[in-house]
Amino acid sequence: MATPSAAQSAAADVKKKPALTLAQMKALYRRPETIPFPKHNPYTLEKFSLGKKLYFDTRLSAANVLSCATCHNPSYGWGDGQPTGVGHGMKQLGRRSPTIVNAAFGEIFMWDGRAPTLEDQALGPIQANVEMNLPIEKLIEKLRAIEGYKPLFEAAFPGKGIVPDTIARAIATYERTVVSGRAPFDDWIDGDEKAISEPAKRGFVLFNTKGNCAQCHSGWNFTDDSFHDLGLPTADIGRAKIVPGIEQMKHAFKTPGLREITLRGPYMHNGSLATLEAVMDHYNKGGIDRPSRSAQMKPLGLTKQELKDLVEFQKTLTSDMPPTPMPLLPR
Repeated sequence: MATPSAAQSAAADVKKKPALTLAQMKALYRRPETIPFPKHNPYTLEKFSLGKKLYFDTRLSAANVLSCATCHNPSYGWGDGQPTGVGHGMKQLGRRSPTIVNAAFGEIFMWDGRAPTLEDQALGPIQANVEMNLPIEKLIEKLRAIEGYKPLFEAAFPGKGIVPDTIARAIATYERTVVSGRAPFDDWIDGDEKAISEPAKRGFVLFNTKGNCAQCHSGWNFTDDSFHDLGLPTADIGRAKIVPGIEQMKHAFKTPGLREITLRGPYMHNGSLATLEAVMDHYNKGGIDRPSRSAQMKPLGLTKQELKDLVEFQKTLTSDMPPTPMPLLPR
């Protein structure tokens, strides 16, 4: 008789029988084969090349020291490694810089969802006075004064010139190409049983059952693109500022994806939890009980071993992404 795998044993051990078989669970996390680009902003090599230069150019800030890559750096899983972002004048911001990994698959953007598209998101931090602090008219003036940008914009957007729409579309096009690489988890999903450890396999089953993680961290990118109050101590009302009057949106923030997660600490919207172990402990306890707290947040009763298994599973979501070469900027 064949010895049951760790994942199969874990599935049998959970108190409530899972609704899906292991094979059915795995099928929900298979990588897509293509990157989705919207019809209003299809991919072109010219837009990608221009967008990458704009993304890394510090001249898109008032003080010429901040770029998109300052807060969304490839070296930190396309975040910045800080508990909260740092903006204009070295001002400490109130929220963590979210990763742009797999933004192409997102449905809404920013921690509070105030940007409905990636194009809207691209211009937001540039103009925000606490971030890059460059009003749109000043941005246009600066870019038009750089001769080297003119032929690049013409190649990417013939006849449209350097205007807010073309800047946003170029940056968004580049950001959509930032997709997490194949991780050990993907190889396991595709049938390589040796790709991840036995504790990680147990963690995957727990993630989808007793751990209750997949209720929000769903799909191949591990996010429902929705907003939840996780019961963290915070005065930030989050999504409620954008959609006031809805109790469940108080202190609610967008569910981040989990790809490249080991590169992206500290965690949560305010960087208040330093490690994945601390994150798991928070979820296990259920957070602060208040009217806005998500219905999915509740004490889980996970054992120390189960918490370790969940962390081991999440470690399998980090890929060996190739280095990102810096572009040569126009003069």
